[in-house]
Amino acid sequence: MDDLKKAVNEILEEEIIKIVISNKMNKDVKYNKITFILKENKEKQYYQIEKYTDKQVFHENIDADILKEKLIEYLQENYKQLSAWSNLHIFDLKMSKKGKVFLGKKKSDNTKVVNKSHNKEKNYILKEGMIIEPLIDLGVFTKEGKVINSKYDKYKQINRFIEIIDDEVKKNDFKELTILDFGCGKSYLTFIVYYYFVKIKKINVKMIGLDLKEDVIKSCNEIAKKYNYENLHFEIGDINGFRYNNNVDMVITLHACDTATDYALYNAIKWNSKMIFSVPCCQHEFNDQMKSESLSILTKYGIVQERVAALMTDAVRANLLEYLGYKTQLLEFIDISHSPKNILIRAARGNVSKDRREKALAEVQALIKQFNFNPTLFKLLKEDSLI
Repeated sequence: MDDLKKAVNEILEEEIIKIVISNKMNKDVKYNKITFILKENKEKQYYQIEKYTDKQVFHENIDADILKEKLIEYLQENYKQLSAWSNLHIFDLKMSKKGKVFLGKKKSDNTKVVNKSHNKEKNYILKEGMIIEPLIDLGVFTKEGKVINSKYDKYKQINRFIEIIDDEVKKNDFKELTILDFGCGKSYLTFIVYYYFVKIKKINVKMIGLDLKEDVIKSCNEIAKKYNYENLHFEIGDINGFRYNNNVDMVITLHACDTATDYALYNAIKWNSKMIFSVPCCQHEFNDQMKSESLSILTKYGIVQERVAALMTDAVRANLLEYLGYKTQLLEFIDISHSPKNILIRAARGNVSKDRREKALAEVQALIKQFNFNPTLFKLLKEDSLI
């Protein structure tokens, strides 16, 4: 017992990110293995426990200060092996039938636990050490500006979105920008974008967030006031009918559902917006309309039709933007393992040749004819004689 406590104490001298307990002492022990994963929220660190049977997984959260007690409890009665990972070492603890304890220790590259070293090597725009209040309130940063281990994926996703914007913004010497964020919600990304422009790029920005929910708008305006983001404010409005009489330099629309994305793109085009960043969501329109005699293989299986229809929707949007003089790209901004809705449309006013524009429109018209589509964005543009 004393040897076990001594070994566990040695392991816990370092911050342990992951622990796996395994190798049951007998078949009556309920769980095949037990894992402990270090988590962190705004208040404290804790461990999430996962207990595996043959068919189920049971979850439990414990405070970090009782980790030692839990480990000893499981090991002395039920299991013979423990593996643990810190940023520096991998520990391997084994117990013999007679209770003798063996502890091995070797240096760790940490890649199998948390890919933290890789993240630190990358030159992110939103760097660790910056005191970015929206990231702190979102639970991605600690108050000291350190990335919370369990939030590295979210940290990378946010940086990826900012990088996609930055790649376009840095092509021009902008002194000021007017930005509209359609369907902003309370995701904090609007606040992070504002921080990027004002604090990092030193661009004078006027930014308006638009959402239908009155309580969300009220809350967002209060948060903007708390952060002293003077030129960021939020309004109640519908993407379909919102009117803005001044110049708009950038339109952002994230996860606008189905044809709401089309109305957002349509408004951006009407305002002659210099840049558009759009992440579509819930694309039902083409899926409901899709019919084809010669390519019925694409409509034969529901899951295939759904996915192909969503990709076609974004391809049509991109081509229509290109026809209207935007250099357009479809980019992956979230790894598909995290979300299948991971395409971002990036469009910027540019010199698009006549031949390229006409080809883009011809491709759209051919697709419409082949599958009997009636795209909302195409209809809106045609009604305004833009096509």
